[in-house]
Amino acid sequence: MRSSTAVPAAESEGVRFDAHGVEPIPAPARDSTPWQQFWIWTGANIAPINWVLGSLGVTLGLSLIETIAVIAIGNLVGCAVFGLFNLMGHRTAVNQMVIGRAAFGRRGAIVPGLVQGLLTMGWVGVNTWVVLDLVLAILARMGVEGGLGLKYLVAAVIMVVQLGLALYGFYAIRTFEKYTVPITVLIMGVMTVLAAVQVDPQWTASTATAPGSKLTAVTQLLTAIGIGWGISWLPYSADYSRFIRPSASGASVFWSTALGMYLPTVWLAALGAYLSSGSGGSDPSSLVTNTFGALAVPVLLLVMHGPVATNILNLYSCSLAALSVGIRIARWKLTLIAGAVASVVLVVFVQADDFARAFDHWMVSILVWISPWASIVLVDYFVLRRGRVDVGSLYTDDASPYGPVNWRALASLAAGLVAAWSWQFGMVPLTQGPIARALNDTDFSWLSGSLVAGGLYYLLVRSRVAVPREAARSANV
Repeated sequence: MRSSTAVPAAESEGVRFDAHGVEPIPAPARDSTPWQQFWIWTGANIAPINWVLGSLGVTLGLSLIETIAVIAIGNLVGCAVFGLFNLMGHRTAVNQMVIGRAAFGRRGAIVPGLVQGLLTMGWVGVNTWVVLDLVLAILARMGVEGGLGLKYLVAAVIMVVQLGLALYGFYAIRTFEKYTVPITVLIMGVMTVLAAVQVDPQWTASTATAPGSKLTAVTQLLTAIGIGWGISWLPYSADYSRFIRPSASGASVFWSTALGMYLPTVWLAALGAYLSSGSGGSDPSSLVTNTFGALAVPVLLLVMHGPVATNILNLYSCSLAALSVGIRIARWKLTLIAGAVASVVLVVFVQADDFARAFDHWMVSILVWISPWASIVLVDYFVLRRGRVDVGSLYTDDASPYGPVNWRALASLAAGLVAAWSWQFGMVPLTQGPIARALNDTDFSWLSGSLVAGGLYYLLVRSRVAVPREAARSANV
């Protein structure tokens, strides 16, 4: 299954076309460093959505100190799991949906692959739509007015840039993040200092005083931007870590990816909470323009960088998910198709903001599938297979010991989804489960889904999953 095409060392630092699909990445093409991976994930999370989600804690009634503590502690867990998933890609040189075949079977893995492909296309439209009003508000501060026409123009510019980068694939993504993210971090640092000077935060003020209301707020914040945030990126992780050079240590892979997720997420979420505690609101346009109006141009660049840095990962991973389920089209063609669908979604959003908000809430809610899926993959790879998998078998019906479809894994996933939904309190009524409502609207969906799916999968398959040690060592890269 391996390609024998070598990549000249002189090209390793340039921007070249990524012709790789879902086959294992050959060693000569694996020239990414852990430091480059750090910038990829930092770039994906220095985005306005993170400071808006950070303000959610204050909106729910927690104090600023409580909000920051929940975000910082929760992300220790979520980002640590994210680092473990990146180890899978580094060890196997295979993308995440193909790695999942070890648990679900080659054909059984089509189910999570389809879900991942659809979600990534939806997220491209959502992420771009989220920042459009913010961009227009900043442009208005600069004296640029244009109404709906300007909104479409900004949306088109963002879509063209992110689609172009995703078409070139991993190498273009790596280079874009390598050179733009440090500048973005610098702008974000200036914004943080400016916020500290201009905003008078309320560190201990809390409105969640009713019995149980504080626990409810904590669980909802954990799901939105605490533990749940790192979990939401798990289906993407190995798509990029598979390019890390084989000589890199497992520790460097873990820490570079986990910290690349942790530092910007906690930083921006804490900043959003800080701004919200001082202004008493969570509207992104107000938070940004009121506080950072003096930095209109750099803030505009930061805001527009956010969806691009995030969506190039969505578009690239979408194409890989499509290839993983068996669609036989070149990756760049699939990326074009995904971009076209996302563009149509975006046009619909621009024309109907109420529908867009409802869809955004729905997208956040259906991410509940990730925790049971991830738990099954985690148990299969690290517990049952002890971190070893026969890479060649992932492309045959022998990926799972139960054949092309592992119904035990799919049954575990279904049970985990029910458990997660039962203890989920989403923004859409259909995603508010009976346990969540009975327990004062708490949200432990990520925990209930993980424990049920992972635990059931372990009990059902533990006697059958066995990989010969020597074969597994020779298969890993």
